[in-house]
Amino acid sequence: MSRELIAIDQTNTGVAAGFVSRLSERSRQVKGQLCLLDARFRTAMTAPDEGAATAEYAVVLVAATGFAAVLVALLKSGAVKTLLMALVKKALKVV
Repeated sequence: MSRELIAIDQTNTGVAAGFVSRLSERSRQVKGQLCLLDARFRTAMTAPDEGAATAEYAVVLVAATGFAAVLVALLKSGAVKTLLMALVKKALKVV
Protein backbone atom coordinates (compact mmCIF):
# COMPACT_ATOMS: atom_id res chain seq x y z
CA MET A 1 0.00 0.00 0.00
CA SER A 2 1.20 3.48 -0.64
CA ARG A 3 1.77 5.94 2.20
CA GLU A 4 -1.16 8.10 1.07
CA LEU A 5 -3.63 5.20 1.29
CA ILE A 6 -2.31 4.21 4.70
CA ALA A 7 -2.72 7.78 5.90
CA ILE A 8 -6.29 7.94 4.57
CA ASP A 9 -7.05 4.55 6.14
CA GLN A 10 -5.76 5.69 9.53
CA THR A 11 -7.74 8.93 9.48
CA ASN A 12 -10.99 7.15 8.55
CA THR A 13 -10.75 4.56 11.34
CA GLY A 14 -13.05 6.60 13.60
CA VAL A 15 -15.58 7.04 10.79
CA ALA A 16 -15.56 3.32 10.03
CA ALA A 17 -15.98 2.44 13.70
CA GLY A 18 -18.94 4.81 13.96
CA PHE A 19 -20.46 3.34 10.84
CA VAL A 20 -20.04 -0.20 12.17
CA SER A 21 -21.58 0.86 15.47
CA ARG A 22 -24.60 2.45 13.77
CA LEU A 23 -24.96 -0.54 11.47
CA SER A 24 -24.86 -2.92 14.43
CA GLU A 25 -27.51 -0.90 16.29
CA ARG A 26 -29.74 -0.77 13.24
CA SER A 27 -29.30 -4.51 12.76
CA ARG A 28 -30.54 -5.11 16.33
CA GLN A 29 -33.54 -2.85 15.72
CA VAL A 30 -34.44 -4.65 12.50
CA LYS A 31 -34.11 -8.05 14.20
CA GLY A 32 -36.44 -6.87 16.98
CA GLN A 33 -38.99 -5.60 14.46
CA LEU A 34 -38.79 -8.84 12.50
CA CYS A 35 -39.32 -10.81 15.70
CA LEU A 36 -42.46 -8.79 16.48
CA LEU A 37 -43.71 -9.18 12.93
CA ASP A 38 -43.12 -12.93 13.09
CA ALA A 39 -45.00 -13.15 16.40
CA ARG A 40 -47.96 -11.21 14.98
CA PHE A 41 -48.00 -13.37 11.86
CA ARG A 42 -47.90 -16.59 13.88
CA THR A 43 -50.69 -15.34 16.13
CA ALA A 44 -52.84 -14.46 13.13
CA MET A 45 -52.22 -17.84 11.52
CA THR A 46 -53.02 -19.88 14.64
CA ALA A 47 -56.52 -18.41 14.95
CA PRO A 48 -57.60 -17.69 11.37
CA ASP A 49 -61.20 -18.81 11.97
CA GLU A 50 -61.93 -16.55 14.92
CA GLY A 51 -64.82 -14.87 13.09
CA ALA A 52 -66.08 -18.17 11.70
CA ALA A 53 -67.88 -19.00 14.94
CA THR A 54 -69.99 -15.86 14.59
CA ALA A 55 -70.83 -16.75 10.99
CA GLU A 56 -71.76 -20.29 12.03
CA TYR A 57 -74.08 -18.94 14.74
CA ALA A 58 -75.72 -16.68 12.17
CA VAL A 59 -76.33 -19.62 9.83
CA VAL A 60 -77.82 -21.67 12.68
CA LEU A 61 -80.09 -18.77 13.67
CA VAL A 62 -81.34 -18.38 10.10
CA ALA A 63 -82.00 -22.13 9.87
CA ALA A 64 -83.79 -22.18 13.24
CA THR A 65 -85.93 -19.20 12.24
CA GLY A 66 -86.86 -20.90 8.99
CA PHE A 67 -87.76 -24.11 10.82
CA ALA A 68 -89.88 -22.15 13.31
CA ALA A 69 -91.71 -20.39 10.47
CA VAL A 70 -92.47 -23.73 8.81
CA LEU A 71 -93.65 -25.17 12.14
CA VAL A 72 -95.95 -22.20 12.80
CA ALA A 73 -97.40 -22.43 9.30
CA LEU A 74 -97.95 -26.16 9.76
CA LEU A 75 -99.62 -25.72 13.15
CA LYS A 76 -101.96 -23.03 11.77
CA SER A 77 -103.19 -25.31 8.99
CA GLY A 78 -106.72 -26.65 9.27
CA ALA A 79 -105.76 -30.33 9.23
CA VAL A 80 -103.31 -29.99 12.10
CA LYS A 81 -105.78 -27.87 14.10
CA THR A 82 -108.40 -30.58 13.72
CA LEU A 83 -105.92 -33.28 14.70
CA LEU A 84 -104.77 -31.37 17.80
CA MET A 85 -108.36 -30.58 18.87
CA ALA A 86 -109.28 -34.27 18.56
CA LEU A 87 -106.23 -35.22 20.61
CA VAL A 88 -107.10 -32.73 23.37
CA LYS A 89 -110.77 -33.84 23.46
CA LYS A 90 -109.71 -37.47 23.71
CA ALA A 91 -107.30 -36.64 26.54
CA LEU A 92 -110.00 -34.74 28.43
CA LYS A 93 -112.47 -37.64 28.07
CA VAL A 94 -109.96 -40.03 29.68
CA VAL A 95 -109.64 -37.85 32.77
